[in-house]
Amino acid sequence: MASEEELIASVDALLAEEPQLPPPAERARLREAAGITQARLALALRTSTQMVKGYETGRSEPQEPRLTAYVRLLNGWAAKYPATAAVRQPEAPETFTGPTTPEPTEPETPAPAPPPADQTAPERRPARPATSRRPAAKKAAQPVTDPRFPNGPLAVLDGHGSAHGIDDLVLHCPATTIPELVEWTLTESGLGAAKLHRNGKDADPLIVLTTAAAVKFGLPERLEGHEQRRSLRLLEDHPVVKQITRAKWRLTQRGFGPWARVYRKAQGRDRQCVQLAILPWDALDGRSWPGVADMDASDIARVLGTYATRVTTPRGSTAVSGLELMTALRPPTRAVRDEATGGWVSGHNTGSLGTDPMDPAPPEATPEHPVVVDSGWNGGFLNEEAYQWVRSVDTLSDEECTLPFAVGLDLNTAFLAAASRLTVGLSAPDHFHAPKFSPKIPGSWLVDLSHIELDPRLPSPFTPDGTRPTGPAWYQTHTIAYAQELGHDVHPVEAYLRRETGAYLDPWHDRLKNAYVDTLADLGVTKDLDDRAFLAAMEQHKQADPAMAAVLSAIKATVKGGVGKLRERPQGRHYKAGERWPALERPTWRPDIRAAVISKARVNMHRKLNNMVKMTGLYPLAVLSDCVVYPSPGESPLDFLPYAASGKPQPGAFRLGPTPGLAKLEGVQSMLWAVDLMEKGLNPARHIKGGDAVMDEGE
Repeated sequence: MASEEELIASVDALLAEEPQLPPPAERARLREAAGITQARLALALRTSTQMVKGYETGRSEPQEPRLTAYVRLLNGWAAKYPATAAVRQPEAPETFTGPTTPEPTEPETPAPAPPPADQTAPERRPARPATSRRPAAKKAAQPVTDPRFPNGPLAVLDGHGSAHGIDDLVLHCPATTIPELVEWTLTESGLGAAKLHRNGKDADPLIVLTTAAAVKFGLPERLEGHEQRRSLRLLEDHPVVKQITRAKWRLTQRGFGPWARVYRKAQGRDRQCVQLAILPWDALDGRSWPGVADMDASDIARVLGTYATRVTTPRGSTAVSGLELMTALRPPTRAVRDEATGGWVSGHNTGSLGTDPMDPAPPEATPEHPVVVDSGWNGGFLNEEAYQWVRSVDTLSDEECTLPFAVGLDLNTAFLAAASRLTVGLSAPDHFHAPKFSPKIPGSWLVDLSHIELDPRLPSPFTPDGTRPTGPAWYQTHTIAYAQELGHDVHPVEAYLRRETGAYLDPWHDRLKNAYVDTLADLGVTKDLDDRAFLAAMEQHKQADPAMAAVLSAIKATVKGGVGKLRERPQGRHYKAGERWPALERPTWRPDIRAAVISKARVNMHRKLNNMVKMTGLYPLAVLSDCVVYPSPGESPLDFLPYAASGKPQPGAFRLGPTPGLAKLEGVQSMLWAVDLMEKGLNPARHIKGGDAVMDEGE
């Protein structure tokens, strides 16, 4: 029989052993029996929901001191909720649809089955009271969560250790330095977003720092002393930059500014990159994101999370995001088989702009572009811009002057509507002399349209200022095609045309259109409203939910900014004409595509103006980009828009509605007010909203 000393030594040996965990399935059963979510447990253990999920599936095990605390908790639950004879149903495995072709730079995005319910119950903030600003609306179907990114695309740090994600999720973030924050984001947070195209790349996780969070991580509240906002960044000797360098992380050439990217060289196919947005450094421009920087962390996460889910994870300004979205939806490369080796290599993705920058034709370029300066080009340039036209007061009739009101109509995302089914050039331009015009070939044409007589009460469709052309000029295909549509012969002198063409912007249009319509629906403006109800809903939509109103503003800014970025000009006072600037190294520096969008938008506007004359006899007072002002007998568009006897709006004219290309009320002023501005040479469309409102002209 063992002695007392031997028994004590044996027991002490057991006590010295590490605490023993029950099997993974039992861990999950105990937590569920206690009614605790994985996210709440993660907060208690000071870890992430993703790690707790690993504990309960057997993919990972906790380490000390977390192990002892976890065992103690499970033992307590086991005493309260002993196992019964009921057999726990096995968890549904994560299933994947394999790629049809290998991806040379990154694995294909899996098409996962929905994870089991007990794996998708993160900590949520309490539901808002009945006085919430959120309107009662039918909840849209939620997208399937990618198991690699269970916690969504981004998180907002509040400075108190909490990271606020989408759907009111709250994660505990133990990081106290930027390198620790990056490590936590990549290993524990469960943040990120799947690629938007099978040949593309996953979106890097975004971490947004509020002012309190920025201070906590040793960042200054403001960046000052720089001449231009784009040059704002921490100096290389700043302690935070040194921390990043010591931890073997890197910053992009833009440095640590309002939008900082921290990365390491990819290991195999796994990217190691985190995007940071520093709110006190004006990462979110108030013109695109009205009021968002002043919201609390949870509402900021709601705004940015909705935008990321519907549009793309922000990577900078809305203009940058708009451009990045084009590439994400039309990746430049795809996997192709090398016939010589039998292996897979990176090849051109049909329908994309490719990986190499492409110089424009001289008339499509800007005056400072190297192709212009180096060649001595003096043959003129495309002038395809949005309308800025004011009608001459001399053409106003007495009847028009006696109407009491001037009513402004604004076309919803007119540039986005123009991008739909828009054929653009994908290859380099070729030069032709005396070509026969074809409306199916995108390019730039030198044509004389000065002989065309048009009604002076309408703007010319051929020039941005609405004046009649004075001689031969360069035009984009849509402008020339519209001249033919109006019944005029066109005889190009020369042209720069592209042989390879495609509807490059179609996926971009479709995604942004859905985002715009869905966000308006969240604000109570739905497609099923009649015109009167639509106008009433639009009057209140911004007040219905300021957070969703900010998302809507950002979507509109993404459209106009993305189109503008296609012809980004050089910046900086030290730039000299003829030098290449950074934007030229992008395949998406394509001024010809920008010209095609704006030309089609302007033609669409003129076609509606022309049809309004035919249907109602009304002529506009002014046009500014996508806003037009009409004299009206009443304060509502319903007082002058054309309707059929059935009450339905007449096709071809301006129509009210919530989709791109349809119109909404921009503002109402007195006719005397509008005429006074016109006499001064000012544009009533610019100020029709009232006050000092200024229309965004698209770039």
